[in-house]
Amino acid sequence: MSMKGQWKTLFQLFWTFFKIAPVTFGGGFAMIPLIENEVVEKRKWMKSEEVTDVFALSQSVPGAVAINSATFIGHRVAGMKGAMAAMIGVSLPTFLIVLLLGIVYFFIQDNPKIESAFISIRASIVAIIAYAAIKIGKTAVVDKSTFCILIAGIPVLFFLHPVMVILAGALAGIVTISIKRKLGYDVKMDKKDRKIEENDFEPFMGAGI
Repeated sequence: MSMKGQWKTLFQLFWTFFKIAPVTFGGGFAMIPLIENEVVEKRKWMKSEEVTDVFALSQSVPGAVAINSATFIGHRVAGMKGAMAAMIGVSLPTFLIVLLLGIVYFFIQDNPKIESAFISIRASIVAIIAYAAIKIGKTAVVDKSTFCILIAGIPVLFFLHPVMVILAGALAGIVTISIKRKLGYDVKMDKKDRKIEENDFEPFMGAGI
């Protein structure tokens, strides 16, 4: 890649996350639909499955999910410089907005219209996160085994730290795939590899997998 092309990519990374950050009320999870639209559909930098893996990895390390995700994606696209560009892009708007809100906070804190607006914003965020979960589920659930891991993981989250749930899911995936391969079945890692049919997994029902 030429120097001009590299700088263009770095600016695109910075600008992509700079645009996303100010409108993602509710934290990193609210960024998922916007990141998928920009990174997967518009820029074609990554596949949807890769973005799902990025968010899973971002939750398993210390730090904010939004910053971690932007850094991972930036590094995937343009190495260390890309990671820095994406990280600065996603952090700068938040820094400026918080700084501004800190200045005007005492003027708006008791305004009933502002309070009403934030009540509606919080409700909207729930819908955005639910939409993101459905989008990720379409790429993450590729067979009955992954569906069972998903179902088992939801109640476990009420009792264990998310990092522990992610590690448990990783271990379950390794064990399940190892068993399938030992039984002689061809293991595909996403839905694009093949169409899942009900009779594909009948042998596993008797085996308890």
